[in-house]
Amino acid sequence: MTEIFATGIAMGESPRWHDGRFWMCDWLAGEVLVFDGDGGREVVARLGCLPFSIDWLPDGRLLTTTDNGLVVGADLVPYGAAGQPFNEIVVDVHARAWVDMPGAPPGAPPAPGAVSVVEPDGTSRVVAGDVWFPNGMAIIDETTLVVAESHADRLTAWTITDDGALVERRVWADLGPGAAPDGICVDAEGAIWYASVPGKRCTRVGPGGRELQTIEVDRGCFSCMLGGLDGTTLYIVANHWGVDGAGEGVVLTQQVDVAHAGRP
Repeated sequence: MTEIFATGIAMGESPRWHDGRFWMCDWLAGEVLVFDGDGGREVVARLGCLPFSIDWLPDGRLLTTTDNGLVVGADLVPYGAAGQPFNEIVVDVHARAWVDMPGAPPGAPPAPGAVSVVEPDGTSRVVAGDVWFPNGMAIIDETTLVVAESHADRLTAWTITDDGALVERRVWADLGPGAAPDGICVDAEGAIWYASVPGKRCTRVGPGGRELQTIEVDRGCFSCMLGGLDGTTLYIVANHWGVDGAGEGVVLTQQVDVAHAGRP
């Protein structure tokens, strides 16, 4: 059964489980939040931009996307790719930050977006184009990058090379019309959970798109993350969504059978 973990979120995004605690971003409040086990929250950083998402470098430093490159730590020190806006982020074992950005904002005529990589020295380069509203990102087995293409209703994968290139582009899962995958996470069986705003659900799929489990809620699911002490708590970040934008955000939880794996 789905339970309420947190309320009072203006617009929730980018959930993470890190260092034994649940983290997320509240986009409209401009806050990076960390929660204790009872849902109490602390503001770790404040930003004045949209979008922004979080992950961690291997040395434990918080890394955040902004509309002006990446910043590091709670003090938001410039890190790399200055002048470039990014949406989602996932950091690999080599401290490379994989980031993406849609080609047009929600509601505008669709345009292809891109996936970029930001190296540990702060330099960046585009590594994949022709991605249709790229959203959630995850890494499976340290070798496969998966990106949710919201406007193409699919999860797309690439093999990550040793020198930080993306090759062997392929459709990891064809989700069908209207799926609009947003945030994603990976489990220990190699399946992916994806959140759907129009579907008001989070769905677990295997390679190819076979549906394994679906959790329906009362509002749009923007993202999801497996966490908890044993990795089997699915945190669902959901917001009401309409012509006036997003609001009335909540974090819901549900216990599942297969634990977290991969990155983030």
